[in-house]
Amino acid sequence: MTTHLVDLSHTISHGMTTYPGLPGPVICDYLSREASRGRYAPGVEFQIGKIEMVANTGTYVDAPFHRYADGADLSGLSLDSLADLDAVVLRAPGGSRAIDVDALRGVDVGGRAVLVHTGWDVHWGTPRYLSDNPFLTAEAAEHLRREGATLVGIDSLNIDSLDDAARPVHSILLGAGIPILEYVTNLHELTQPVVQLFALPIKVSGVEAAPARVVAVEYSDEAVPAAGR
Repeated sequence: MTTHLVDLSHTISHGMTTYPGLPGPVICDYLSREASRGRYAPGVEFQIGKIEMVANTGTYVDAPFHRYADGADLSGLSLDSLADLDAVVLRAPGGSRAIDVDALRGVDVGGRAVLVHTGWDVHWGTPRYLSDNPFLTAEAAEHLRREGATLVGIDSLNIDSLDDAARPVHSILLGAGIPILEYVTNLHELTQPVVQLFALPIKVSGVEAAPARVVAVEYSDEAVPAAGR
């Protein structure tokens, strides 16, 4: 059986900016190798790192608690909504930032994750990435909720328009218990319309989001399991 693994997550680095107004992560030594040498046998040294960052950094999963005080936090998310998911890759039409329900017509999203490919990740690390992002409309979000999508991701910095303070897509999807995945990358590397998806953040209580190592698995025709992946 042959498979193709594609990393859909950005690398988090010290001081990076991913969202306007939020601080970049601080990545440093808690214990440096040099400082550790006196604690161990001769020739033995260790590094213990320290990371300080807001939860919404890099490629991350939003739990319902992000929007709703009584929603599930990271520790309350079901593995069924994060791992071993059938995921459909939606190639968003060009020419408009708003991705409307028409782009979803004829796409089977029931019981599947939906990964929206806009190509916006080409601007990663530049000021361009931080404004005028592609986004889903409220009508598209209602369609995804109604049709039973299990997770929805997009390769831009927000699944909503930054110009809309009501954040309707977050409200609709998280209100239905559907996790959101933002800052996805490398969707252009996927060649099949349906892949297997793993998007696992760390398991922390009382926190609404966290970075995730997001991996898509593509199977060759002869390696497609009987379930239809």
